[in-house]
Amino acid sequence: MKKSLFIGIFAAFSLGLSAQGLTPEVLSRIQAKQAPTVADKVIHNALAAGDVSALATNHANQGEMDTYFNYSVNSKGITDQKGSGRCWMFTGLNVLRAQMMRQYKLQQPMEFSEVYLFFYDQLEKANLFLQAVIDTRSKSMDDKTVEWLFKNPLSDGGTFTGVADLTAKYGVVPASIMPETYASNNTSRFTSLIKRKLREDGIRLRTADKGADLQAMKEEMLAEVYHMLALGFGEPVKEFKWAPKDKDGKLLSEPKTYTPQEFYKKFLGNDLQNDYIMLMNDPTREYWRTYEIEYDRHTYDGHNWRYLNLPLDDIKEMAIASIQDSTMMYFSCDVGKELDRTRGLLDLNNYDYGSIFGVTFGMNKEERIRSFDSGSSHAMTLMAVRIEDKKPVMWKVENSWGASSGYQGHLIMTDEWFNEYMFRLVIHKKYASRKVTQAAKKKPIMLPCWDPMFAAEE
Repeated sequence: MKKSLFIGIFAAFSLGLSAQGLTPEVLSRIQAKQAPTVADKVIHNALAAGDVSALATNHANQGEMDTYFNYSVNSKGITDQKGSGRCWMFTGLNVLRAQMMRQYKLQQPMEFSEVYLFFYDQLEKANLFLQAVIDTRSKSMDDKTVEWLFKNPLSDGGTFTGVADLTAKYGVVPASIMPETYASNNTSRFTSLIKRKLREDGIRLRTADKGADLQAMKEEMLAEVYHMLALGFGEPVKEFKWAPKDKDGKLLSEPKTYTPQEFYKKFLGNDLQNDYIMLMNDPTREYWRTYEIEYDRHTYDGHNWRYLNLPLDDIKEMAIASIQDSTMMYFSCDVGKELDRTRGLLDLNNYDYGSIFGVTFGMNKEERIRSFDSGSSHAMTLMAVRIEDKKPVMWKVENSWGASSGYQGHLIMTDEWFNEYMFRLVIHKKYASRKVTQAAKKKPIMLPCWDPMFAAEE
């Protein structure tokens, strides 16, 4: 035992601050405080036979679900990320496809190839990790940043910043040109193998001789990753032919040849890197300040996740303006909290877990964030709002869990739920006030890569 630790323990005892384990006496007192009742036996039997959520379901909240929205962006076709953590990519591309369908009056649902962009996402993240290992080579393995890098060499999650940087660099292609594969739809096992290889390569880079050509080594490692990705996802499309179709699937014009970058420039052209503002509602930090998270990016030469932290009312005002102008938004939240997945309803009154156990769950949003009980976990496309007496009461998002999930592929949330579990929203600058745009330009406060807000949407 270290001398300083021993002295600290001794001092605590000498001051009468004795620590107490779970002794038989303590256990006996605990048991006496919670003597079982007849009702407890009934609850135990019910929990032994089924899921606690079924027992905690609030029957009074199971009536016909209100699905009316007086402001909604038109949408056509629900996407499905299946067994992958690519909600951030589906959401970003869903925002873009809605724009293209509206602008060009496409009669067929438009979907961009997620696997095409995901190929480059994984390759870029591999390069980000390997170069970060080289950059931190002089630090010890127990350095917190180095430790974080090896714990997180790669993931299939991400943020809107990744969509912005990847589309700017690689463009997009229609889903029909490069379809999904089993590996892209079910990323866990495949990604875990690439992560294992990257960790091995990271160790090799750290232990290489002082005069070794680390960049040449990294290039060889990336070639192996590229090969693995090509086997799992297919070679990325370099050039393709495409033409819009009518509602019956007939071509409306002669197909033209495009590169992915040319296709993006012609049919979208969005400057996602500069024309949009990433907003956050994080009550643990000062509002009206910008924050940036180190290594929270998808490409080494790209942009870290940078956001402006705002009160909820300011975020809602811009969200409503965007919806009223028929423009969808990238939106993320803690989707697993109070979710009735069958009905597609996010409502604080869906479940009553407290009554089941005879306890309270009373933390507010700030306390949940500080204690790691809540954070942004899933991205979706915000598309509708219901306003009564000039205030929002309900919101709707287009999800990427398939058309049979939730309410016709969507989730509906109450405004009270929005307040508690909404985290991120990306809006076009034209919906922001001068105060918001000026605040977003301020020099950000840099946060470490292990910050709780780093958590990528899945």
